[in-house]
Amino acid sequence: MVDFGLIDEWNPAPGRVVSWVATPRSLAYAAAAPVHEAPPSHQQEHYLRRSRHNTGTDYRTSGLCLVTAEVPAVLDRDAMTRAINEFLARHDTFRSWFALEPDGTIRRHLLEPGQIEFAPVDHGHIDNAEAVRDLVQKQTPPPSQWDCFTFWTIEHDESTTVYLAIDHLHTDGVGQHISCVELACLYAEHAWGQTSPIPRPASYTQYCARERAASARLTAASPEVETWLRLLRGNDGELPSFPLDLGLRGGDSDRSAHRTVELFDEDAAARFEKVCRDHGGEFAGGVFAAAALAERELTGSDYYFGITPLNTRSTFEEMASIGWYVALVPVAFPIGVRAAFDKTVARAQRAYENGMRLKSATIHRVLELAPPDSGIQVGPNWCNPMISYVDAREFAGSEYFDIARGGLYGNRAASEEALIWINRLPAGTTLSVIYPDNAVAHESVDRYLAALGRVFRQAARQR
Repeated sequence: MVDFGLIDEWNPAPGRVVSWVATPRSLAYAAAAPVHEAPPSHQQEHYLRRSRHNTGTDYRTSGLCLVTAEVPAVLDRDAMTRAINEFLARHDTFRSWFALEPDGTIRRHLLEPGQIEFAPVDHGHIDNAEAVRDLVQKQTPPPSQWDCFTFWTIEHDESTTVYLAIDHLHTDGVGQHISCVELACLYAEHAWGQTSPIPRPASYTQYCARERAASARLTAASPEVETWLRLLRGNDGELPSFPLDLGLRGGDSDRSAHRTVELFDEDAAARFEKVCRDHGGEFAGGVFAAAALAERELTGSDYYFGITPLNTRSTFEEMASIGWYVALVPVAFPIGVRAAFDKTVARAQRAYENGMRLKSATIHRVLELAPPDSGIQVGPNWCNPMISYVDAREFAGSEYFDIARGGLYGNRAASEEALIWINRLPAGTTLSVIYPDNAVAHESVDRYLAALGRVFRQAARQR
């Protein structure tokens, strides 16, 4: 099983800590990198603006994604250095940095291929897990700097802990998986001569340019935009919000808190999936049916409106590419006052599939196109709750998750909403939620998880 949580909850074993960071020569290349015509993706631009908006706190408000794994062998530092540099050279997102111009425009600067070089730094033996956690967070730059990604190992007597720290600007959930598997393959090749076929990745920079070109063709009269605007107007002009009080007022934020619970072992997950299919849905539809029924129990609502992130990789090469390939889409449907799970799952599945058809109409562009008299009340630094469902059993190398004792962790960044990830893994299905760290939010999330868990368990017992 993969561990999910906050970096504060990761407890690595003691050992000699080594990091790989950009060399002075690479930093000089980055500082002189020219402006490139491709803008950031819509998701990246919004993230950068929110990161800038949240500055002034005494903690990192942007997202830092930490991927960890255990290698049952003594580290070959030279092989790791070669693997890291080859890994960085394969993905052009790592050659980009972004500057906010005086007119408010965010412009990409792009290094040339071959200008990235990372070198090891020996930090000596560290026997305190908190010190290891603090070191990786303090020494990985924020997204306002080019080199907002670092690589680390902890050398033990007969094994090595490997961990990657990449700012969210350059990665998503699928990208974190790609990073782990690809770096492992490259290290195995350089350390032991074990070659594995690694697909050539697509260019994320080119993807950003295509996304912007496609969104520029949208107008307020485009069917996808009209659908989004209709849903927002039906929600009093606002994006969805978590159904219970999170203890925040007026755009405030707290640092993040985290909970992970096991929803199903694999036998129960298979039963749940069978129930969904027997009643016209799939596992994803079942997730949103359960969310809708839990919300009805807690608030009495007869209508569900949520948001889910979808992976927008569409080619074989993009499935091997690291970047932020995500679109946010709506999942909205009437619940029915007394409808049970078996009557709700087909409706939820149709809503999920309808949302998938809006992947090309990013909500960022929709809000730009909203007419002044549309009644839309979403401000520039908006945030939204989400429920993400991923069947990680489909990922290459998923059978090694348990062996590698893999982990995915985030920093305690600024939190204004509840973000939920449901991950189906070979050994079972887990739910992780990140939310504001205050007493009201803790109580609300406890109530929500209890209601949601009841719906899932009752549905799985139907067979």
